[in-house]
Amino acid sequence: MSSTEHTSLAPVEDDARLPVADPGLGEHVERYTDTDPAAARRAYRQVVTMFGLVPLLAIAFVVVYFAVPQDLWVPLLGTHWPLNNLLLGLTGGLAVLLVGLGAVHWARQLMSDHEMVEERHPATSDAATRAAFAEKVNAGVVDAGVSRRGMLLGSFGGALGILAVPALVTLADMGPWPTAAVRRETIEKTLWTEGEVVVNDVNAKPLRPEDLEIGQLVNAEPASLFDLNGHDYLTEKAKSALIVVRMDPNRIQIPESRRDWQVGGILAYSKICTHVGCPITLWEQQTHHVLCPCHQSTFDLGNSGVVVFGPAARSLPQLPLRVNAEGYLVAQSDFTVPVGPSFFERDSRNDYQEGDQ
Repeated sequence: MSSTEHTSLAPVEDDARLPVADPGLGEHVERYTDTDPAAARRAYRQVVTMFGLVPLLAIAFVVVYFAVPQDLWVPLLGTHWPLNNLLLGLTGGLAVLLVGLGAVHWARQLMSDHEMVEERHPATSDAATRAAFAEKVNAGVVDAGVSRRGMLLGSFGGALGILAVPALVTLADMGPWPTAAVRRETIEKTLWTEGEVVVNDVNAKPLRPEDLEIGQLVNAEPASLFDLNGHDYLTEKAKSALIVVRMDPNRIQIPESRRDWQVGGILAYSKICTHVGCPITLWEQQTHHVLCPCHQSTFDLGNSGVVVFGPAARSLPQLPLRVNAEGYLVAQSDFTVPVGPSFFERDSRNDYQEGDQ
């Protein structure tokens, strides 16, 4: 091709660009429920049966929730399953599944089966179009067969309505109402009591004062924790966890009100950060500071656990210690203030502040 020659793009005709003709609306094939009254009655009974089973499953869900113990386990597929959760999943899941299956079966077999083609139109509708839409909705209600098969709408509405009952019942799992009495017996109470032995949280070995060197930090728990299992074990471990440290008594500040809470410079504090509850173990021996790894709240264990940096607003709760007749470290009582992150309902007047005696 010479330099003077060039090519031009010829316009593509619609016939070349759209080689497949508009097929239009295909031949309509009648459904068997439209041609066979017996088949229509059978589909009708199937839909009503599916909707009718939903209330029974919802009632079974509620019965299982209250009657089956949560600590009951059954062997299944090579492992142990909590029976309560298994039955709740089966009854609740089947109820929702039957609502969906019933609605789909109703639409496919009993609602109107007229096919139509409608041209696209602008998104904005005028008054005449809205009026026409209302007429179509009314016609759709007629086509759905509600007027001729009265139990369809009633059973469908009942099936959907009864599903609210299991949902409301499960709201009880959010826990008891946090009254002052409930808080005292739950989140404000730990396993630590007078005489409870302090043990290493790894091997459950009781701690003696001579086991700790100056500058050492040990993660500890109450001895009675290891008598628990499952949910009770995890709950109590989260509340009762300790950090036990030994510092030079001459280099720390021990207020007069807490003079008998320590044993030769050995002090015990809650391991749970008072900000959002992260476990604390980042120990600085020289400064006597312990840091929270989550948000860098810093507490001075050499000064009754007061906050020296970070978002935490409360001192670390301190556990009073003594030595029992066998020479082991034991608690004098439970924590004097609630452990863990702050919450609106708690009383903060007993929290230790800088300068308190």
